Amino acid sequence: MLTQGSAKYVVEIQRIVVHEYYNAQMFDYDIALLQLKKPWPPSLSPLVQPVCLPSSSHTVTDSHRCVVTGWGYRTEDTVLSLVLQKAEVSVMSQTECKKRYGIISPRMLCAGVPSGGRDACKGDSGGPLSCQAPGGGRWFLIGIVSWGSGCGRPNLPGVYSRVTKFTSWIYSHIR
Repeated sequence: MLTQGSAKYVVEIQRIVVHEYYNAQMFDYDIALLQLKKPWPPSLSPLVQPVCLPSSSHTVTDSHRCVVTGWGYRTEDTVLSLVLQKAEVSVMSQTECKKRYGIISPRMLCAGVPSGGRDACKGDSGGPLSCQAPGGGRWFLIGIVSWGSGCGRPNLPGVYSRVTKFTSWIYSHIR
């Protein structure tokens, strides 16, 4: 459901496709697709915009501007937000990510800020990590909020499903 002032759009879900290799203990292959019963209206709101699906070879560096959004907790001990929240974060190298958590598969990526304070939190799972190409270019869906250790803790970034590892899988289910 989208609400903007008095405007509201509710659509039923026709089908849910969970990745066949999803591992709930390790959060590996943590991705699912939702097929809506009706198409999303393209002119519903200027605040709702599509995001590009990256190619499987798309790379992200710290020169990319990345934003995670969601209606989850703002801190570990609060309640769900009634207003969509956003936090600007940086994508971390896979080596650094593994140093923080150990068991990080190639289908995961870490993003956050070293000092903490900006992160996805409880209630944000499944939400987007979108990154803008350098120079103010297009926005790409780079990650999907998956898990982390607490919320916004120093040196403990959020862990996301790496969308580039699922591009072929996504296309195989949406055609």
